[in-house]
Amino acid sequence: MLRSLLVRLSIAVGLGLVGLVGGASDGWAQDDGSVSVARVKYDGGGDWYSDEESLQELFAFARQHTLLDVEAQEETVELTTDKLFTVPYLYLTGHGNVTFSEAEAERLRRYLHRGGFLHIDDNYGLDEHIRSELAKVFPEKEFVEVPFDHPIYAMPYDFSDGLPKIHEHDGKAPKGYGYFDDHGRLMVFYTVETDLGDGWEPASVHDNPPEKRRAALRMGTNILTYAMTH
Repeated sequence: MLRSLLVRLSIAVGLGLVGLVGGASDGWAQDDGSVSVARVKYDGGGDWYSDEESLQELFAFARQHTLLDVEAQEETVELTTDKLFTVPYLYLTGHGNVTFSEAEAERLRRYLHRGGFLHIDDNYGLDEHIRSELAKVFPEKEFVEVPFDHPIYAMPYDFSDGLPKIHEHDGKAPKGYGYFDDHGRLMVFYTVETDLGDGWEPASVHDNPPEKRRAALRMGTNILTYAMTH
């Protein structure tokens, strides 16, 4: 894995190194030093585009409250395109079906092993579909629950009790699952029973209490921070 590019990314806890993906003509950073996040457009009929304003609201919060230098708008990426290898952070959400072809699964595996990060946010209804597709990506691995003392729950905001519960659906506790690489880096973070994306949306969309929306935005900032510094 190449880690030769120093992204001009400064946060309260210091500077982080992010990687260049092998075979990509560009690094993670844009010309102005900012970093892009891309929403995954997938097949299967699920609403990959759901919570349309969520990411830009999260980026605005992160830029206001930290020195994270993320682009103001997300990009959209399909796993079949080479654009995949120019962004350090992928976001995947939805309520319904998702399918990866064998080629897409292999490309996603290569992207993650070479330094990329994937956050999957179940918008309630995705879970039964995404697990089998991720098994194509990592047939030798199983999801493990990310322990509450992991840095993703601590930097820059303290979530020592784990993920916040933003929306109630079936009353289950929120869970954060992950895939780790051979060096212990969390490369896939899967948030379930929380609906972070709904919490990131403008307050008027879901009528979330201010404290719920703030918790969602803070947790999202932690995820961005971890991804951009590991």
